[in-house]
Formats: sequence, C-alpha cells, structure tokens
Amino acid sequence: MTQQAPEFHLTYPALRPLFERWLDYLRVERRVSDHTAAAYQRDVHSFFLFLANHLGHAPAPRDLKTLTPVDFRAYLAKRRRDGLTAASLARNLSAVRALFKFLRQNAILENDAIDAISAPKLPRRLPRPIPEDKARDSLAHAGDFAPEGWIGDRDIAVLTLLYGGGLRISEALGLNGRDWPEPGANGDMLTVRGKRNKERLVPLLPVVTQAVEAYRRSCPYGLLPDGPLFVGARGGRLNARMIQLSMERLRARLGLPPSATPHALRHSFATHLLTKGGDLRTIQELLGHASLATTQHYTEVDTAYLMDVYRNAHPRAREE
Repeated sequence: MTQQAPEFHLTYPALRPLFERWLDYLRVERRVSDHTAAAYQRDVHSFFLFLANHLGHAPAPRDLKTLTPVDFRAYLAKRRRDGLTAASLARNLSAVRALFKFLRQNAILENDAIDAISAPKLPRRLPRPIPEDKARDSLAHAGDFAPEGWIGDRDIAVLTLLYGGGLRISEALGLNGRDWPEPGANGDMLTVRGKRNKERLVPLLPVVTQAVEAYRRSCPYGLLPDGPLFVGARGGRLNARMIQLSMERLRARLGLPPSATPHALRHSFATHLLTKGGDLRTIQELLGHASLATTQHYTEVDTAYLMDVYRNAHPRAREE
C-alpha cells in the first residue's frame, strides 16, 4: 500500500476524494508499482502545495478547473528554483498531467491548459553496460562480502539472473517461489511480470539455473510457492537496497565506475547480446520493452562499446 502524505489530508480536504480516487486508479487499473505511485503522489502533492501559496488559499476542485498555462509555467519555474533537474521537472509535469487527464476522462472536471505546456528537454543518455570481463568478475565475487554463505549464494543468484536473463531488479525480487520453473516441462523458461504486469518468457541459461538452485538449497528459510523467491536475512522479501549495496562493494573491489549498478547488468545483457549478433526484435522481447525505439538505443551503445573494446585491446590502437 502506498503511504499517504499526511499534510495533504490535513490541509486540502476538498481535494482529498479526487486525489485518492486517482491513486486507486493508478494502482488498480494502471497497475503501476508502489514506487511509481508514491513518486506521482509526491509530485502532485508538491503541485498542491505550490497552488496554496500561488492562489493564497487552500486549493479546491474549482481552482483546478480555472488554472491557466501561466499557472502551470509558474509551478515549473518554482520547482526549477528549488533546484530540480530537467529530468525531475519532466517527471513532476508528467504526474500533474496524468492527474488532469484522469479528471477529464472521468468527467470530474476539465481543464486543458496543461496541454499547452511542453516538458523540459532532456539530454539523451545512453545505457552504460559493464564490460564482459568485469560482468563475469562481478558474478564471481558477488558473494565475497556476505556475512553468511547462503546470503552470498543469494546475491550471486540475483546478479546472475539480472545479467543472464536481462531482468529488472524489481522483476527479479518480485518473483515468488511458484514462479521459478521446476526441472522438466518448460524448465528452461521463466515467466516474468514486467511493467504494468505485462508477462514475457525469458530463457534460462544453465549458469542462471545453477546459481538460483544453489541459493535455494542453501537458504535456511522455507521458500513457499506464494512467498518470495529471494529473501532477506529475516526471511521477508529481499529489499533492492541489499543488492545495490552488494554492487557498491563490487565496484570498490573491482574498480568499476559508479554507473556499474544492478540495472547496468540488464544493460550489459542487451549490449553483449547485440555484439554477438542478436537481433533487435528478439532483444526487445527479452527485455520487455513496449517500443522498439527504446531497444534501438542499444545499437548506439553497441558501436560505442565496440570502439572502447578496440581502443583498449588492439595493440596499435593507442599509437599516434
């Protein structure tokens, strides 16, 4: 359940019904993650805080109906003065835009003024893969820092699944016991639920299966069908922060850049497949991208990655 912002309920009771109805829509119909719902809630709440100061009174539905493009631009200007980056501003605007779209589609109120506002332009950043040898080293040493052997096996299993299957960390940690295929029928395919609960099949390499099975054997907790596949030290669902900490230690040990995160292993999965001749459509399906355009970014990464490998490996690459 998404945590509600207490100030909102105390300060703006007139907006509470439509706000909570919108949050329910996000969680139930749009099926956004708790993380996304919380981010949207914070962004819209900041918008309401701005309106209270901007209008000089607690905002009500009638105020939302009469806002002009000037009001929305004033909000973005205020958030920019607060120090928000272009990416954060774009996310703020997206959340507010989503609220007004919901209000219009459900005939609660209508105001198209926000449609006149353009999102801040973002510098396009390419995914940053980890070199193949460093990715292998990361998996080999992932268990070195664990306080117990089974926790080391767990961290190895999670990171191997990210790199060997291209999963998002939220997808891996969202797996339950029954999701892991038993040997035999379809035992080499994993059903993954991605964004908006969209399912896809991911082939399991032997090294991935072996790593997860080693963890399952050593885990001291009973991994129930309806319980989490990957658990923390106390047996509850594993928090992503634990895997991020594992990668932080690996970065220090292996001299990896700050961009070497758990998500970078997913980028590495895609980039290394592409360098080995994988086609974009297949990689799109494996990653669970809704749009091929998202996957096409890896073609640019592929070229940059190959040039980097060339410069570092070719005996004459550094000659003047």
